[in-house]
Amino acid sequence: MARIGVFADRNTLNNSGEMGAIFRLSHAAQKMGHRLDVIFRPEMYKIPSYDALFIRTLTDPLNAAYVAARLAQMNGLRVIDDPDSIIICCDKVNMYRHLQNRKVPMPDTVFLDRHEITKARALELFEILGNPIVLKAPSGSFSKSVEKVHTPEEFVKFGKLYSLRACRIVAQRFSPSKFDWRVGVLGGEVLYVCQYGIPKNRWKIHTYDKGRDISGTVTTFHPSEVNPLLLETARQAAAAIGHGFYGVDLKQIGQHFIVIEVNDNPTIAEDEEDQDNPQLYERIIGYLAGSWG
Repeated sequence: MARIGVFADRNTLNNSGEMGAIFRLSHAAQKMGHRLDVIFRPEMYKIPSYDALFIRTLTDPLNAAYVAARLAQMNGLRVIDDPDSIIICCDKVNMYRHLQNRKVPMPDTVFLDRHEITKARALELFEILGNPIVLKAPSGSFSKSVEKVHTPEEFVKFGKLYSLRACRIVAQRFSPSKFDWRVGVLGGEVLYVCQYGIPKNRWKIHTYDKGRDISGTVTTFHPSEVNPLLLETARQAAAAIGHGFYGVDLKQIGQHFIVIEVNDNPTIAEDEEDQDNPQLYERIIGYLAGSWG
């Protein structure tokens, strides 16, 4: 029997979809003969007593989730997500460098130093990347700190804002679409496939209006139903980061696919990502228990 810890926080508890997924994960663990406990920050000292740790809260090298991951790794636990994956995926410049080094298909991308946030540089990039350009801060999740800019003035405004927290920011060619593909990859194998719809009159799968999170629909597919190239591209992107659990976001351009981002610790919500992939809970438990992956 493996003892598996799930590291969560208040935000996890307040999300009914994520809590529903944890209950299903717990049920799968019991069926497979393992024990699963939910632990919180004050209980972090218990981590060395477990065999594996599954992080189900926002990851960042500066928050408690990273400390939990490092503690688990130092004590020989199998951990999702591992500290190295957190460091790479929480810095988009680092992440895109890894993708480029493995020649993963992705939008045309330029990394900008602070001194390059000028109107003159904006005009150059409009010629290179087209108009509009997508600017991204290196850190940020759920589509935050990502903006589409059409003018040199917008470029300078958001570029300076994003560069307040980082030495470099990201500029990319805009790839319009009605949805994003998300492929969950665990230990190099596809775990689930879904489409995140883009809300009407928006251009991102998550937007915020007066404090409200506006998200599109989630449609799931069995991996056998989709283009094999989608799966191969997602696996290639995941391998560029590591051997953990990743949510690979892709755009479809005709019959080709480009990677927009690789997320460590991707969302699993009850009746969303698991709709056509109910076995994903057993596969996660098997991976954490060391019997798969």
